[in-house]
Amino acid sequence: MLEFTPTSAIVAGIEIHWYGLIIAVGMALAVALACAREKRLGLPKDTALDLALAGIPGAIVCARLYYVLFSWQAYADAPIRALYIWEGGLAIYGGIIGGVLVGFIYARRKKLPFLKLADLAAPSIALGQAVGRWGNFVNQEAFGDVAAREWQRVFPISVLIEADGQWHYATFFYESAWCLLIVLALLWAEKKRRLRREGDVFTAYVFLYALERCLVEGLRTDSLYLGPLRVSQLLSLVALLACAGIALRRSPRKALPGACLACCAALAALLLTGHPLVALPFAAGALACFAAEMLRE
Repeated sequence: MLEFTPTSAIVAGIEIHWYGLIIAVGMALAVALACAREKRLGLPKDTALDLALAGIPGAIVCARLYYVLFSWQAYADAPIRALYIWEGGLAIYGGIIGGVLVGFIYARRKKLPFLKLADLAAPSIALGQAVGRWGNFVNQEAFGDVAAREWQRVFPISVLIEADGQWHYATFFYESAWCLLIVLALLWAEKKRRLRREGDVFTAYVFLYALERCLVEGLRTDSLYLGPLRVSQLLSLVALLACAGIALRRSPRKALPGACLACCAALAALLLTGHPLVALPFAAGALACFAAEMLRE
């Protein structure tokens, strides 16, 4: 017997949730990409597979813990629901933090350079995000405010949410598309040998993802909050400043990374004080300065 619902397929009485299946496909593609790149980075054979076997469970656990921690009121009456990950609720930043911690431990145990492992993982993380965000589409979550104008009520600008019958900005799609662009950009830069120092690929990933997330997070209606601040937006801004600071410290020429750091600081101030439109030129300036510095011959 085969039966389909909007969120799952029932095969011989076994319910398979689309959300979990999509996440699993994203992980499989991410591991395949890492396996294809490990030799190019001079890492031992099967490093990517070993790292995935350790890192993916750790990332999932931390992604769930992060989400539950910042939305505890939704689980306080029935804590067992914290285990129901097929209902959604995996925070990407929690997963990244968990993956980095496991990767650091793995690097120490195997006596491998941590930054090289981070470079190996970076495009794969972005690819997993690009695919995994479609799980949010299936679960009808991670969307934005109601689309304000009639011409905006079409996918991929917005998506129809059945719960209220209205078109909402398709923020899950914005992130999926941006993460796919990150994958392509990192692989191109790596092929052209533009990101030559250990840690450059990972730093570029963190910067590019954080830039997108701090902007798109402001459109979402289901953000996790720390007091009045959106947690993911706050972390993204901290990550941007950290990446710009790393570029400034590493570069013998301070003009570009210095300008990037200044743009990031202005972006943080404007977003946190509720001026997203005014912040957009500074976001573009930060991206231009960071890219020019990282891709410099």
